[in-house]
Amino acid sequence: MRNLCAALLCGAAVVARAQIPLPASPRPGQVVVTGTVPDEASKAAMLQRLRELYGAERVVDQIAIGAVALPPNWSGYVQKLIGPNLKLISKGELKVDGNNVTLRGEVANEALRQQIASDAATSLNPTYTVNNGLRVSAAEQELLDATLARRIIEFESGQAAIRQSGKDILDEMAGALQKVRGKKVEVIGHTDNVGLRESNVALSLARAEAVRTYLAQKGISPDMISVSGQGPDRPVADNAASDGRARNRRIEFRIAQ
Repeated sequence: MRNLCAALLCGAAVVARAQIPLPASPRPGQVVVTGTVPDEASKAAMLQRLRELYGAERVVDQIAIGAVALPPNWSGYVQKLIGPNLKLISKGELKVDGNNVTLRGEVANEALRQQIASDAATSLNPTYTVNNGLRVSAAEQELLDATLARRIIEFESGQAAIRQSGKDILDEMAGALQKVRGKKVEVIGHTDNVGLRESNVALSLARAEAVRTYLAQKGISPDMISVSGQGPDRPVADNAASDGRARNRRIEFRIAQ
């Protein structure tokens, strides 16, 4: 887990963890391993695997020995989970509670999020459940948000034709999108609440499509971008005022989760 905050590995009897002092906040790069295992052999095998993966100096041992009931070959399955895939997760946590496995943290893209969970599941027997709590890193979303900088991509009134000021913004967005290649991005159209909802939904979708078409002309693959139209359903300002309606007529860019 790149820049890992903590790896939590525990036995089935979670109550036994009350015997262990809560870990201090780990320093950047530290791997804190805490919980209860039934014997020294299980503990030693787990720590050795983690130290091989991350380096002995980064692993903080807070594992206790206690009377916990574990599934057959539990320690062996945990060894399989502690592998190179964990280093692809940042701010991460691996929790093994009996035969329930939970993965949390940030990964670079949606394909990796699914692949890591799938690899974990296939390394275990069918009695284990893998809960995928991984999420796509917020850094790429922050890049898109910073590029848009709360500006509005303007269109001709009631149309899906992009005004020049909107094209100027999209030229900048194309540069940002080049930096997040390999990720899917959703372009979402929004409108104010003036007029029929059905017409506004259709207009918002057409405007999102127009944005995808323009970005394709700037070298962004259409396959990278999905589009949707939300019409007036998700306002960010009060539609009672003209400036509020202007803010609601917007295009949103979201890294697909």
